[in-house]
Amino acid sequence: MSVGEAVETAPGGAEGHGPAGPHGDGAHTGADGGTDTGTVAEAGGNEQGGEHAGAVTVLRRDMEAVLMVVDQPVSAFDLARGLDSTVGQVTAILEGLAAEYTEQGRGFDLREVAEGWRVYTRPEAADAVEHFLREGTEVRLTQAALETMAVVAYRQPVSRGRVSAVRGVNCDGVMRTLVLRGLIEEAGHDPESGALLYRTTSYFLERLGLRDLDELPDIAPFLPDDIEGLDDTGEHTT
Repeated sequence: MSVGEAVETAPGGAEGHGPAGPHGDGAHTGADGGTDTGTVAEAGGNEQGGEHAGAVTVLRRDMEAVLMVVDQPVSAFDLARGLDSTVGQVTAILEGLAAEYTEQGRGFDLREVAEGWRVYTRPEAADAVEHFLREGTEVRLTQAALETMAVVAYRQPVSRGRVSAVRGVNCDGVMRTLVLRGLIEEAGHDPESGALLYRTTSYFLERLGLRDLDELPDIAPFLPDDIEGLDDTGEHTT
C-alpha cells in the first residue's frame, strides 16, 4: 500500500488527524461547528508578535534619528526616558546598530564612550571628509555662521550656551557646521558646569590670513560685557 493510500484510508477520514468527534484534538472545527480554539490562539499570538516587532522597528528608527542630531554622547538611560522605552531594550538596539554599521562598512559608526553613545565618521574616511569640507565646496559661510564664529573668536574658550546667549538665538546647528569645516574645535570642559568649550583653529587663522589671534580687528568691546555672568544655558546667574 502506498503512503497516499494510507493517508486516504486513515480512520475518521480526516487526513493525518485522529477521529473527529466531540472529544477530538480541538485543532479543527467539530461536527457541531464549534470554534477552532487552537487556531484562534495561534493567530492571536502572531498578531501580538507582529505588534511587538513593529514597535521595535519604530523605536529603532527614532533612536537613529536622535543619534544623528545630538552633538554630545547620549546615554541609554536618557534615550529610554526620552523615547518611552526601557534601558534594556534601548541598549540591545544600540549594540545591534553598532554591529550593523560595522558589518556593512558604513562611512560612520556608533560608539559607546564614557558619556554615552554617539555617531562618528569612520577614521578611514577622515581624509575624504576633510578634503571635501575644505576644498571640495566653495559655499560661503552664512551670516549666522560668521557671527557665531566671531563670538567664538573673541570670547574663546566659550560654551555653546554662551554663544547662543550673545547672539540671542540657538547656535547648536551653526556650531556643528563650524566644527565640521575645521574652523572651531572643542577645547575641553568648563570646570564648573562641565559644558564643552570651543575655540578657533589654526585653519581659522589660515583662512583669514592671520598669524595669530592678536591680529583680529578690535571688535571685542562691542560684544556683551556680561558674558561671564551667563550660565551655559544662556541664563544670567545670580
